[in-house]
Amino acid sequence: MTNNDKLFSPGLRERFFAQRVLVLDGGLDDDNGTVLATQMLSLASEDPHRDIALWIHSPGGSVPAMLAIRDVMRLVPCDVATLALGLACSAGQFLLSSGTKGKRFALPHARILMHQGSAGIGGSAVEVEVQADDLRHTRDTVLRLISEDTGQPFDRVFTDSLHDRWFTTEQAREYGFIDHVVSDLTQVVPVRTHQLGLHSGAVA
Repeated sequence: MTNNDKLFSPGLRERFFAQRVLVLDGGLDDDNGTVLATQMLSLASEDPHRDIALWIHSPGGSVPAMLAIRDVMRLVPCDVATLALGLACSAGQFLLSSGTKGKRFALPHARILMHQGSAGIGGSAVEVEVQADDLRHTRDTVLRLISEDTGQPFDRVFTDSLHDRWFTTEQAREYGFIDHVVSDLTQVVPVRTHQLGLHSGAVA
């Protein structure tokens, strides 16, 4: 069982999926990243004109998974709206700002964290050099994409990412991670809430 399954029951997750809402709840790994990417492709194939929503509450996670999801977000013909529910850190921040411009949201008290990813390096001198080159390439790719998505200069994004930097929703909007702080339910919920079981009191 993955962390995702512990937080959302399969029944509730299926109800969200039926309304074209995907949820990243918890850490992003290769398993749930693949699920999100393939679900996005499936929804886009089913209806290439209706928006897909990606709701995020995540401490971050796999860089390859987040890049794969972003690639899919750019590949599909429909818009992908993103929403920070409470926490969007690292990979969560990256996916939040990767949403379709004008459709990137955060709840009022959500927190967004940007920083450079880290990874252990070991082995022979040659192996260390190869790993370091690959890490630099990945780092620069991620920071370049954040720069494109936020409109911030690459050098500023690089400097700001050297240490953990937390953003309030207003600061995130000013920086370019999001476009709107949610003030009305209709901004982010595509259907009546009782259809998702949010007011029924029942456990899916």
